[in-house]
Amino acid sequence: MPATTAYMRRLAAAAALLALTACTTAPDVASLEEPAVAPMTGQTNDPAPGFENVAAGSEEDFILNVGRRIYFKEDSAALDSVAMATLDNQAAWLNKNPNWLLKLQGFADDSGSLSKMQTLSQKRADATMAYLASKGVDPSRMWAKGYGNDREVRDCTERSCKVQNRRVVSNLRAARETS
Repeated sequence: MPATTAYMRRLAAAAALLALTACTTAPDVASLEEPAVAPMTGQTNDPAPGFENVAAGSEEDFILNVGRRIYFKEDSAALDSVAMATLDNQAAWLNKNPNWLLKLQGFADDSGSLSKMQTLSQKRADATMAYLASKGVDPSRMWAKGYGNDREVRDCTERSCKVQNRRVVSNLRAARETS
């Protein structure tokens, strides 16, 4: 057998041994690097991986488990059934967590003049605040501001995309703001 072939076989055997050695790790390394995963029950309300330990009543709890955005039809400040369901959840959460204040930010798409969209976004925020108040949230804990279309999520022309800009975002605050 030529020396080159014997050398190549030894080199291949050494590479195979190195590969096998690299595959063996200490049994506790993975458990040190990754938190234990909560068992999944198959329910839609299972915690998202990495968010199993979100504290009840925290801002993360509100964002992940309640939802902070509602959407509107074009040129409308009327709440639909989906928005009301989200707001019902927000009201229940806010009533259980009275230490939080709520800033309601209204937005619009670019389907009208700047002044029209400014007015519409304020109406959306006001309608959201009125609905939450009707569900028992103290109005003194909330304030509403319309921003028109100057804070678009997406700059787009498709109708299905513009809906993302016609929204109210509920932001928790520890203290009252003026803007």
